[in-house]
Formats: sequence, structure tokens, C-alpha cells
Amino acid sequence: MDGSGLLNGIALPPLRGKLTPDAPMDKITWFRTGGCAELLFQPADEDDLAALLAALPMEIPVTIVGIGSNLMVRDGGIKGVVIRLPPKGFGAVELLPDGQLQVGAGASDKRVAAVALEAGLGGFHFLHGIPGSIGGALRMNAGANGVEMAERFVSARAVDRRGVVHQLNAEAMAYRYRHSGAPDDLIFTQCVLQGPTDSAASIKAAMDAVQHHRETAQPVREKTGGSTFKNPDGTSAWKEVDRAGCRGFRIGDALMSQMHCNFMINAGNASGHDLELLGETVRRRVFETSGILLEWEIQRIGAFEPGREVAPFIP
Repeated sequence: MDGSGLLNGIALPPLRGKLTPDAPMDKITWFRTGGCAELLFQPADEDDLAALLAALPMEIPVTIVGIGSNLMVRDGGIKGVVIRLPPKGFGAVELLPDGQLQVGAGASDKRVAAVALEAGLGGFHFLHGIPGSIGGALRMNAGANGVEMAERFVSARAVDRRGVVHQLNAEAMAYRYRHSGAPDDLIFTQCVLQGPTDSAASIKAAMDAVQHHRETAQPVREKTGGSTFKNPDGTSAWKEVDRAGCRGFRIGDALMSQMHCNFMINAGNASGHDLELLGETVRRRVFETSGILLEWEIQRIGAFEPGREVAPFIP
């Protein structure tokens, strides 16, 4: 792909953000693998984002990424424009009246938890243990430790593919487990979240418990994308992976963690192909063992390299 000419002939308004052709996505994803984005755009602010989208022909695909913690990019790269919201323009976290926080979609989950602690707002401790950004948390209804975004959500702002700004309430988000029903083309730019008043000691204790669990039960210092599969009804994904004999299972440098077998790891120079093949093989083995069809929690995007496609397991 050659992203340098992607926007040739398109009447673009003056843009204040950063455009990078052929941007290597292995520098962004926590797996440290994957091909290039044809063109990466990091807008200066919401107006800058809306201006590009309004001018961009609909036939050019647009992909939104966060900090890359729950993301697998395939080796053939990503066609079109990849948009990443930088913390400088989208990372503000401000305290509002009535126990509310106004949060930019580029803010890290961990920073939101820290600001909530300073403000004496409870119920945000779960974000302390999620290595992602708020935009991704909104999209997938991120959760941990018995709490999820839907419980803290008040409203959100988002820009659609045509550059139109939308306001969304809880009904429009249509949240369910690890899923939002908001239209796929919406790019969240900020949100308002709410939590109950609580003591600093209680909040800090909850955050410390989250941190302790992460450090003792999850391979947080590895090149990993976090939880690979969603928890099925009535059981945990890691239990089913373990029952299928896939703890430590390996394809090339891609393996299921010995510490937490629902975490996939790049143990060296794993390709996107290796990681996705490992995941689909685990899905097949789990189904053969328990009849449960695991759903991916990690987002897989981009094109396969020719001749190295990975077919999804279908029973």
C-alpha cells in the first residue's frame, strides 16, 4: 500500500492534525505485530476530525483505533484512513457538578480512575485495571471486577462517517455484555460519566485490589492484547480454554499464557497470522471439548497477506 497518494484530488479543508502515510501499526498495538495503515490521521480536536470525515469520499474506508491494547492488526495492513485520537486533543478529564466527569475519548482508563479517586467518586476502580482508552471502553462496554461502563455512563458525543456530530444517551448506546449497539460508524470524542461519592480510603483499597489481581493473575508485562475471548454464559473463557488443554498451547511465537490462559501472548516475533491462527485453533478445540463456541474479545482488523488467510472456525 502507498498511502501518500490516497487523498490526491480530494478537496480537503485545512487540517491541524497529523497525517502519516504507510504508518506501521506494530508500533501501536500491544502485540507489536501487524502491517501498515495506508494513512494514519491523528486529529487536533473534534472539529478537525469532523472536517476530514466530511470531506472524505464515502468509498474510502475509515478505521478507528485506540491505544492498541485490545487490537490485532493483520499482516496485510489496513486500507484507507486509520484514525487515532491523541491524548493532547482528546485526553482531558474534568470534574463536573453532581459527581460527574467529562472525559475525552483519548483519555486512558487508568487516568480516569485516578481523577475519580482525587474527586472522591466511587465505582471507577475497575478502569484502573483496563489498559485501554475511554473511546474503546465506550464502544465495547468494557468491564472488570464486576463493574462495566454501562453503569457509569451518562451521555456521549460522537462524529459519524459524514462528519456530523451526535449526542447519545444511554438508550442510544444499547449496552449489553461487552457490546454497544451504537452505530458502527460513530467515532466517540467525549463522554460524561457518573459515580457515587465515596471515601478516598475505600476507593484506593478497591484500586489496589484491582492492581494486585492484575499483577498476580495476568501476564501484564508480556506483549498481549488482554482477554482473548468473551466469557460465555455460565462459565469463564479461561476455564474452557484450560479444559480443552490449551494452557500454554503455542503456534510459532504465539501462545496462550500459562499464567492466565485466556491471554494470548506474542512471545517473540509472532505474526498477525500466527496469533489469529492460534485463536481460531483454540476456538475449535474448546468447541470439540465442551460444545461452547467462544467469541473473540480482541478486535481483529485489516487484510490478510495473500496466501496466509485464517478462516474463522465455524462448527
